[in-house]
Amino acid sequence: MEEPYGQEIKMEYKISDIESVFHGHILQKTGDSDYLIKINDKQHSLKILKMNTRGIEFVLDSAVHTIKYIDAGTSQMKMVVDGTPFTVNMHHSLNEIVYKNSGGGDSGDAQIALHSQIPGKVVSVNVNEGDSVKKGDVVCVLESMKMQVSIKSHKDGTIKKIKVKPTASVAKNDVLAEIE
Repeated sequence: MEEPYGQEIKMEYKISDIESVFHGHILQKTGDSDYLIKINDKQHSLKILKMNTRGIEFVLDSAVHTIKYIDAGTSQMKMVVDGTPFTVNMHHSLNEIVYKNSGGGDSGDAQIALHSQIPGKVVSVNVNEGDSVKKGDVVCVLESMKMQVSIKSHKDGTIKKIKVKPTASVAKNDVLAEIE
């Protein structure tokens, strides 16, 4: 059975001092910045108003919320949500989830372009044009929401073209490199 939004993106978050774990799923993209999401077992509408490396402003079920990022490590992110400080434990498989949804996994060898599944800033480019890469090799590193995420090759091949430079900003779905 095909997922309603390509490959369904699932994340698990744990907020310190709260015993519950919240399971979040993007079920469907309904517009440019509009999504149908599921948190635990309840569906919600989400509209992203503004998002950058300092925070995000969004509408969740008709209520406007603001999150300001304070500090992010590999396993935790400190933020202020509508004026209340929180520490969120990040999903232990964040890099694998981004890899799977940026062309990794079962995409096959036909796909040449390596796409970004997240908006962010290019921290480093780890390959040169003409380099051979194996599936899973780090092609570049992006910073998004104060977290560094490794973008890995979705297949074995040769770097035909690098489409980004360090410090450049990329949007979701931008082509980062072409791999033949």
